[in-house]
Amino acid sequence: MSFTLAIVGRPNVGKSTLFNRLVGRKLALVDDQPGVTRDLREGDAKLFDLRFTVIDTAGLEEVTDDSLQGRMRRLTERAVDMADVSLFLIDGRIGVTPSDETFADILRKKGKTVILGVNKAEGKAGDAGAIEAWSMGLGEPIRLSAEHGEGMDDLYNALLPFEEKFAARAVEEAPVIEVELTEEEAESEEEDVSWAPSEKHPLQIAVIGRPNAGKSTLINKILGYDRLLTGPEAGITRDAISVRTDWGGVPTRIFDTAGMRKRGKVVEKLEKLSVADGLRAVRFAEVVVVLLDVEIPFETQDLRIADFAETEGRAVVVAINKWDLEDEKQEKLAELKEMFERLLPQLRGAPLVTISGKTGRGLDRLREAVLRAHAVWNRRVPTARLNTWLGAMTEAHPPPAPSGKRIRLRYMTQVKTRPPGFVVMCSHPDDMPDSYRRYLVNALRDHFDMPGTPIRLTMRSQGDKNPFKNPKSHAPARLRKHIEKKD
Repeated sequence: MSFTLAIVGRPNVGKSTLFNRLVGRKLALVDDQPGVTRDLREGDAKLFDLRFTVIDTAGLEEVTDDSLQGRMRRLTERAVDMADVSLFLIDGRIGVTPSDETFADILRKKGKTVILGVNKAEGKAGDAGAIEAWSMGLGEPIRLSAEHGEGMDDLYNALLPFEEKFAARAVEEAPVIEVELTEEEAESEEEDVSWAPSEKHPLQIAVIGRPNAGKSTLINKILGYDRLLTGPEAGITRDAISVRTDWGGVPTRIFDTAGMRKRGKVVEKLEKLSVADGLRAVRFAEVVVVLLDVEIPFETQDLRIADFAETEGRAVVVAINKWDLEDEKQEKLAELKEMFERLLPQLRGAPLVTISGKTGRGLDRLREAVLRAHAVWNRRVPTARLNTWLGAMTEAHPPPAPSGKRIRLRYMTQVKTRPPGFVVMCSHPDDMPDSYRRYLVNALRDHFDMPGTPIRLTMRSQGDKNPFKNPKSHAPARLRKHIEKKD
C-alpha cells in the first residue's frame, strides 16, 4: 500500500460507510446509531488504480476525560499522527457545526495534510453544506456520497499525488502470505531462513479469545502505550484491527479482535459482525495467540477458537492471562496442561504460556513461544531425511491391508510450508485409514521437532502427472533406484 489515509470526523457523518466503499467489503461496522466504531480499524483500499491503507476512526467527541468517549477521541488523534493524509468528513445536510470547527483547528495545529470531504452531499440537499465548508479554511471541499459512490473521481484526483510520493515505501511493506516449495528446495539440506521476520515482511500475529479476556490490555503492554481501547466493559473492541510494532527487536504486526462469544449469546447485529470479523483476522495472521482467562479456561468457545485456528493452518500459542490473580500456581498449571492435552489433541505440543497482560509478567516467554511456533510453522525437512524416516516408520508399523489390498508407501516429499505440507506417494491412497495418517503425523511431529503446528499430510497415487506427484520420473536420482526396487 502506497500511503495511509485516516478518515476522521464527528460521529455518524459516514466514515465507516466510506471506509467500506474504499475497501470494497463490509469490514467496518455500520449502523444508524452513532458511536458504533470505537477502535481504529485498518483496511486495504482500492480507488480505481490507487492502492492505499485506510484507517476508520471513532467519531470525534468534545470530551477530554477518561470516559469511553474521551479514550476514543485520543485514539482518533493518534490515528491522525499515524496517517500520511487525513480525510476530514462533515455532514453536508447538517452543514458546519461548532464541533467541526473545533476539530478543524486540532487538525491544523497538528500540521498534517488534510483533505476536506463533505459527505451526504448528493443532490440539492447538500449544496448549502458544501458551500459552507469553504469557511473552514482547509482548501476546496470534495462533495461525496459514501452510500451512493458519488464524488469518488474527485477523491481519486485529490489522493493521486500521494501515490507517487510513497510508492517506494509501498514496495518495501508488501506482505508475504504463503511460501511454497520447489522440488529443488524440497531436496536441499540447507537450513531455510526465509521465514525470518523483517521490516518488509513483519511477523503477523492475531490475538483471539472470548470477550474481556484481556486481549487489548495485552497488546497495549506489548506496544508500551495505550494504542487500543481497554476498560471493564466487555466487548469494547468491536472490529479486528492491526498495529505494527517492534517486539523485542522483531518487526511485528499484531491483530486485535473483537471478543468471540458463544453462538447463543451473539444476538445483536453488531456482535454478530464482530465475531465474523475476528475469524477473518485469523486468516491474515501467521501465528494465533489464543488468550484464555485463568479463572474460566478452556470453555467450549475457547476450544472452538483454537480448533478454528488449527483448521485454518495457523501456528497456535495458548496464553493463560491474569496469572497474577492465581494463588495456587503450581497446581493450576498442572491442571491446565492436562486439560490442554486432553481437549485439544490436534495441537499436541503447542506452547502454553502463563502471562499477565496487566503487569507484563511472562511477556518475554510469550514472545519466545510465538517466535518458536513461527519457526516450526516454516520448517522445511529435506526429502532424503523424510524417506529414510518413512522407511523406518513403515518397518516398525506396516500400513494396513484393507480388503486384502496391501498399501505400499513408496516416496515422500514436502511440498509447502506455512504450515508444513507433505505428500506420500502410495498404492490405494483412498483406502488409507485415518488412524494410520494420524500415526504418521504424530511421528512427524516427534521426530522432526514440530510441536503444535498444523501438519497437512496427503496420500496420492503413483499415476498422478504433477511433478511432485510422480515418484518414478520426478523423485531425486538417489531415490529412484530405491523406488524401482520396491516395485
